[in-house]
Formats: sequence, C-alpha cells, structure tokens
Amino acid sequence: MTGNDMPPRAFRPELRDIWTAFGLLTRLPLPYPAFDAQDPRPAAHAAWAYPLTGVAVAGVIIIAGYLALALGLPPSAAAFIGFLGGILSTGALHEDGLADCADGFWGGWTRERRLEIMKDSQIGTYGVIALIVSLGLRWAALATLMLSPSWPYALIGAAIVSRAGMVWVMYALPVARASGLSGRTGRPPIGATLTALAIGTVALLITPAPLTGLLALSLIVTFIVGRIAKAKIGGQTGDVLGATQQMLETALLLACLSASI
Repeated sequence: MTGNDMPPRAFRPELRDIWTAFGLLTRLPLPYPAFDAQDPRPAAHAAWAYPLTGVAVAGVIIIAGYLALALGLPPSAAAFIGFLGGILSTGALHEDGLADCADGFWGGWTRERRLEIMKDSQIGTYGVIALIVSLGLRWAALATLMLSPSWPYALIGAAIVSRAGMVWVMYALPVARASGLSGRTGRPPIGATLTALAIGTVALLITPAPLTGLLALSLIVTFIVGRIAKAKIGGQTGDVLGATQQMLETALLLACLSASI
C-alpha cells in the first residue's frame, strides 16, 4: 500500500494536532487542511506539537537575521530585525502573556484582583518593565551569539525547549480561570506531555552549551514560574504559559551566550 492509498484516518490526528498548534501559537499564513468534522479531537491533544511551532518561529528569526547580515548590517541590528520577525510571526502572543503576568502578579493583592488585571488589555508599569528586560536580554544575547556560526542552533533549541516547558505547566498546574484560553483548551494527556518534553530534550542536544546545565536550567526556570503562578493565582492561564515561554527562552539564550564566551 502506498502513502497515497492509506486511509485518511491513519494520519489525520497528527496533522490536526500540528495545524491546531500552529493556528493557536502563531500567525503564520498556513493552509488549513479539511479535517473530518465528525471526528473531533480535543485541542489539548495538540500540546505535543507546541515545540514544533518553535522551529518555525526560530526559522523566521534566522532568515530575517541572515538577510540583515547579508545586507551589511551589524549583528545588533540583525538581531533586532530577527526578533521583530519572530514577534510578528506569533502576534506577540507570548510577550503579551509575560506583560499580563507581571502586571497581575505584582499589581494585585488578591487572586481575584490579579486575574482581573491579567484579563485587562491595558499594560501597566510592571508589564512594560518585564517586556523591556525580556526583549533587551534576548536581543543582547542574540546579537553577541551572531558572532558565532552556531547561533541558529542556540535559537532553535531555545525556541523548542521554551514551548515544551509550556506543555509541562499546562499538565502540572490546574487551570486558574476556566473561561480563559487555557481553560478552554484543557489539560494535555500524559502522552502528549511526555512527547513534548522528549522533543524539548532532543532539542537541547543541538544547542551550543552543556546538556546537563541546560536541562537543569530549564527545570529550574519552569519550576519557579509554576510555583509563582500557583502562589499568586492558584494555577495556570494562557498568560502564565506565555510567561513561561519568555522566561525559558531568555534563560536558555543567556546560557548559550555564557557557554560561548
């Protein structure tokens, strides 16, 4: 039996998962296949594919960065242009989550007030500071890493692992707000969670830094973000997942930078 003769159901669940992940976490203009509406698959099952979206986002940054370097721009400008492309490819989804968490966690005195602030579309002082620190550190790290030919591997690894961390937080913490995006998505099954973590672990192998150190750093950052979220709002939301991604990516890029110096 050839690939074209295989029944659609043999591969549709995986395709659905991948396209669901890209549709949720990116703004990339991908054609959406015609899936069987009578064979619904819970959105949480697509969590295993979240790390794969990191490959695409990192690819956008790498292409934009290489084009900028080819035009004779310095690494600092190329890194800025690259990250701009990455932000556009996600619609600043994760940056928005980081800002909302910073405003809510440290701008409210009760769980209810923190969740209310996080739901507000306006950005506050804590959110602005968090974005400046996150974007500034990632930009500085990438600009310096661009002096080494291994910089694309650091970027791809950080993008994949940071999204694998999101899946673990989704699985490990209860939903703090049932009406939010994470609440509607639901808790990923253990199989999807372990697959995402396996993809993230493999991605660490390509990064220009010691595997043990990167793995320990990833676990520590994810644990800290999860503990803070549990203490502040009693669980996770889509904003918490975005903050997890941003914190992990920043930490991993800085670790790769430290290893390359």
